[in-house]
Amino acid sequence: MIVKFTTRFGHLTMLGESAVTLLRMTGHSGGVPGAILAADLRHALDELRKALEVSGDLPSPAPVARDETDDEDDDREREPPVSLRTRAVPLIDMIETAIARSSDLMWEGG
Repeated sequence: MIVKFTTRFGHLTMLGESAVTLLRMTGHSGGVPGAILAADLRHALDELRKALEVSGDLPSPAPVARDETDDEDDDREREPPVSLRTRAVPLIDMIETAIARSSDLMWEGG
């Protein structure tokens, strides 16, 4: 699953597992679809930043494996996991822009 974030001023697509984790860090339920009104975005951003201080260095959730028996994947070298803090950067930028321009943040599955 992917999650598509939108404001009046931009779009962002993120892997679903990472998006839901970051949404929960904002204090939201993590349900998809959803929205945070412009008036509530400052609080959501503050909550996200607090949560990232505590657990931002954890690896972001990996996508759900499609088939664990695929031998071809076992032979490939895997990239190091990306931290939640790194995954959060584009979402934080989008939220900051939405706050500055009084826009709601919405998201849906894609």
